[in-house]
Amino acid sequence: MNLPEQYIENMKRLLGEKEFQQYLNCFEQKKYTGIRINTLKWNKEQFLNKKLFETEEVAWCNEGYYCSEKVRPAKHLYYAAGLYYIQEPSAMSAAAILPVNEGECVLDICAAPGGKSTQLGTKLKQTGVLVCNDISASRTKALLKNIECFGITNSIVMSETPQKLSKHFEQYFDKILIDAPCSGEGMFRKDSDMIKKWNSNLIAHCMQQQKEILQYCAIMLKAGGMMLYSTCTFSPEENEHIITEFLQYHKEFKIVPIEAKWGFQKGMIEGCVRLFPHKIKGEGHFLALLQKQEECANTIFETEKEQIDKRMSFFWEFEKQVLKPNWQKTKGIYKIYGDDLCYIPENVPMLKGLRVLRSGLQLGTFKKNRFEPSHAFALALNKNDVNNYIDFDIKQNDAIRYLKGESISIEQQKEGWCIICVDGYTLGWAKVQKGRLKNKYPVSWKWE
Repeated sequence: MNLPEQYIENMKRLLGEKEFQQYLNCFEQKKYTGIRINTLKWNKEQFLNKKLFETEEVAWCNEGYYCSEKVRPAKHLYYAAGLYYIQEPSAMSAAAILPVNEGECVLDICAAPGGKSTQLGTKLKQTGVLVCNDISASRTKALLKNIECFGITNSIVMSETPQKLSKHFEQYFDKILIDAPCSGEGMFRKDSDMIKKWNSNLIAHCMQQQKEILQYCAIMLKAGGMMLYSTCTFSPEENEHIITEFLQYHKEFKIVPIEAKWGFQKGMIEGCVRLFPHKIKGEGHFLALLQKQEECANTIFETEKEQIDKRMSFFWEFEKQVLKPNWQKTKGIYKIYGDDLCYIPENVPMLKGLRVLRSGLQLGTFKKNRFEPSHAFALALNKNDVNNYIDFDIKQNDAIRYLKGESISIEQQKEGWCIICVDGYTLGWAKVQKGRLKNKYPVSWKWE
């Protein structure tokens, strides 16, 4: 592993000669992969009973487990059902440390590809509002897919600048997670391309972005609210120096100490922690938890209003034929965007003028004289929410055929829309017609 000379000098200065050698040795050791189970769809006991993978827990994340890459967790049917997310173990620490409560308004401002957003979504348990933002429009496609796969219904997915968000969401959020863009030194073991990109100019560029993001997040946080600043780099300039400078200009904020346990190391300023690959089973992270103390006048928001038109009759008919009466788990409002029908959380501020990819749960699309349900809608439902479902056994081949987009023969099934499940967990929609399943699994999601 050819590390840049300047980086080596920086790390020796940070760790000392002896500990730097320990850090260097970890490049020859195995890298850790993890999965984090989706507690919106099942619990730890159900996961452990399935005996899918190893059962060694990630100490700092209740739902996290180590997993060998050899078992190919992305090729398991339960992954397609959104039962878990594949995530580097130390990356689970940020959302785990941020104390999110049900009913809160939460922002993940650098959210793509969605690991931390899905983790925050499980903490909220379909209550409150989860705003998932990433400035990169191309990266938000993966973010949206992961949010939909997890069946999260209370999210707003967008691609905006922090500055523009701060004008719409002043003092709106109870909690904010900032997984800031950084020089990625904690990813060197996993991705050699990160080493090639590394230089002092990159650090300086990232520092400017980090300062701006913190500045605008401070505006969006309520008094008493907390924000968690994290990076996957070791550079003090991008970590402690950023926090120190922010606190100098924002006296209304204080550090909430994070306990240095599970192999976490104390940071260079009191209350922050560092995760190093030679100290934990993970690649590395920096965490600082900040709280806004100053009392501020509450901001009054104009909220989104329910919008329905004559096309809703097609949805009501679909609902009557396909869904059980109590399919809605949370309160929300119906909103039509073009031909798309969405069910969005209550009390969401007006989103006009923002680049919104998805507001709430996309229920489906109006097409001529009918309503076509979305794949996201299917993944937010379980078999007890619908009048008709087909549950394939994981040991049989039918579920894989479904994910490949094949048409499947079926016996003694009521005609019309149904949910396809594997072992009781939803995979998507199909339509029963004349003894066959008309496959409605999205083309872009199909298995090869």
